[in-house]
Parts: sequence; structure tokens; C-alpha cells
Amino acid sequence: MSGTEADVLVAVQDALLTDSSDRAVLGAARGLSHFGEHALGWFALAGAGAAVSAARGRSAAPWVELGVSAFTAHAASVVLKRIVRRQRPSDPRIRVGVGTPSRLSFPSSHATSTAAALTALSRITGSRLPLAGVPVMMASRLVLGVHYPTDVLAGVALGVATEKTVHRTVKEIKR
Repeated sequence: MSGTEADVLVAVQDALLTDSSDRAVLGAARGLSHFGEHALGWFALAGAGAAVSAARGRSAAPWVELGVSAFTAHAASVVLKRIVRRQRPSDPRIRVGVGTPSRLSFPSSHATSTAAALTALSRITGSRLPLAGVPVMMASRLVLGVHYPTDVLAGVALGVATEKTVHRTVKEIKR
């Protein structure tokens, strides 16, 4: 890995992890890590949204689509990781703040499923506000030292593309 990306990652950690903020920032980042692991938090959101919509007599379909988007994006990221086989950051200056299920880094599955889920949620709510969560998840992966910046950027691009493909496919099926 080029020193440049490791340098950027170190700079991000230095900026966001200070003696006074370490505990809070790492705690929040670890919470996001657990929420996003295998896209399980996004599946829970999709299920809750579907249940509430159905209870209110509304269609659960948009929430099911959110879940399908998150699942498909996560699966695509795992396949891509196994093809690319990029190793997680290992520079001694980088602080690793959480365990990971694999040593593979590219793309970030957390960023991928988050981008897919929050793009779908933005569509469901008609608001761009949910998209604010995407850079938060991206930053959490850097703070935890488990991804390079290009890992999270590629993950977001893959997640958005996956959600758009799922949405177009669903629209075609409904025709």
C-alpha cells in the first residue's frame, strides 16, 4: 500500500482521536461497527420499517427494497473483497480499534451496505437527510483503523450503484 493512503489515515486518526475525545469517538465508532456488521443493523431497520408500514396499512415494499439493497450491496462487497484481496491497514502508526471478521479491506462492506441502505431510506422518506449518515460510517471505519480512504470511497460508490440497480429492477418488475 502506498504511504500516501496510510498517511491520510494517520492524519484522520490524529484529527479525530485526541486525549479528550478518544473514549467518546471510539465508542461511537465501535457502535457503528457493530450496527453495520454484515449489514445486520440495516436489515433490522428494513424489518421495523416494513412492520410499521404494514401495521399502518401502507405498503412494506419500499422497506423490503431497502433490505434487499443492503443485502445485495453487502454480498457484492464480500465478493469484490475476495477478488481484490487487499489487506487491511498494517502501518504501525495506525491504531486499530476493533476486530474484523476478515483481513480483507477493499471495499469497506460497512460503507457499501450503509450507502445502499441510506440511499434507499432517502428515497423512502423523500429527504436527503439520511444521506448524512454515509460520511459518518465512512469516518468510523477510518477512526477504527480498519480501512484505507479508498476502501470506504469505493464502498460508497458500490453501495449507491447497487441501490440504484435494485430500485430500477424493482420498477421494471412492477411494470
